[in-house]
Amino acid sequence: LYFNAGMFVFEPSKLTYDTLLETLRVTPPTAFAEQDFLNMFFNKVYKPIPLAYNLVLAMLWRHPENVDLDGVKVVHYCAAGSKPWRYTGKEENMDREDIKMLVKKWWDIYNDPSLDFKSSDSMPDSETLSELQQM
Repeated sequence: LYFNAGMFVFEPSKLTYDTLLETLRVTPPTAFAEQDFLNMFFNKVYKPIPLAYNLVLAMLWRHPENVDLDGVKVVHYCAAGSKPWRYTGKEENMDREDIKMLVKKWWDIYNDPSLDFKSSDSMPDSETLSELQQM
């Protein structure tokens, strides 16, 4: 089973890290670089995550019966023409209401000013910092 490494979750450890690096040193390059490498390295322990956490858009037209759009948490915009910032709807399978809705949601989140980084969010105020230091 070959997985798309665009959404990849694993439990790190020092041993895994060291083994990954050592294996990488002796592995010849391939067409899909890190994705091929991760598939080779984790081939015996790979377990797919639920579609809700990695909805690859092609599932919408290949296996729509397996998709519950209301339950989706992560959309993987990896299909040709699906990147929201490049979306035209003209590419194959992209002129669909479900995809238009997902692209719109992406833009809604992207354009939501309440989600913008604010430098004050990254540092506690002096009173909070003082309290943290006393703990």
